[in-house]
Amino acid sequence: MRYFITGATGFIGGELARQLVAAGHHVVALVRTPSKATALRELGAELYPGDITDRDSLKAPMRGADGVFHVAAWYKVGVRQQGEAEAINVGGTRNVLEVMRELGIPKGVYTSTIAVYSDTRGQLVDETYRFAGTHLSEYDRTKWRAHYEVAEPMARAGLPLVTVQPGIVFGPGDTSSVRTGLVDVLQGKMPVIPARTAGCWAHVEDTARGHVLAMEKGQPGADYILAGEPRTFVDVFTIAATMAGRRPPMAVPPGLLGAMAPLAGLVEKVFALPPAYTAEGLRVIAGTTYFGNSAKARRELGFALRAFDPAWRATVEHEMRELGMTPR
Repeated sequence: MRYFITGATGFIGGELARQLVAAGHHVVALVRTPSKATALRELGAELYPGDITDRDSLKAPMRGADGVFHVAAWYKVGVRQQGEAEAINVGGTRNVLEVMRELGIPKGVYTSTIAVYSDTRGQLVDETYRFAGTHLSEYDRTKWRAHYEVAEPMARAGLPLVTVQPGIVFGPGDTSSVRTGLVDVLQGKMPVIPARTAGCWAHVEDTARGHVLAMEKGQPGADYILAGEPRTFVDVFTIAATMAGRRPPMAVPPGLLGAMAPLAGLVEKVFALPPAYTAEGLRVIAGTTYFGNSAKARRELGFALRAFDPAWRATVEHEMRELGMTPR
């Protein structure tokens, strides 16, 4: 098959490209700067310069594709950049799906997120859940708009589109705030962490495989949660700190961390704080839970997840080697 991918230079998209090529498929990747996509070029992917915010740049590489994977997104924690988030997550998704419809591509997979459900307050929700409150971050808000105001209506109108919703994704090669937080913990630079803040954690290889399964078996118009098992950040980062011989970050009540937000806004003007400890970041992470149940994906797609603990420990060991550290 010939597959067109956006976001192939990213964490999930890169692993997806590797899996598709390994399976014998031809990958066409849209990249903003081809000269910086060395890994994709070495993989054998066909590179096209372009950007999802530039609709015309999508047509040539997408033409003739058997399927489209739209993975690219704006993702930052604790940052309010409405223009950029809107342009990429909402406008970019609209561009990709409209060109897919225009060219008559047989099937597409859109990467949404369980963050469209925002803080589930400890509830493990499924695809029928609909959040209608005020979102905690620009990422949550703009991905909600892309999912429910762009992708879902177009699928209802006949676009052969499957939507997948990952949770927290981890593994070697991560460039997100999860990796930043892990490095801070390993280096003893994360003093406190909110108690009860939690998410559903899945290895990047399993998440990418879920995308492939959605293309192969997913029902057009359906949503599939690809999230892993629920774990608190306290549990996850305590494992990492112990492996590095560090004192784990102190777990503090969410209310206390939230109350620190105004102070962080002042401190960050003078000192460089960890990304999650900006004023906006503290509001987002203070005691929130981002939970989603992947039972539907397991049942209908054959989606499977490896055990969390050994996978996370392997990821920590990889990061420690990258930092020149020896696991204990």
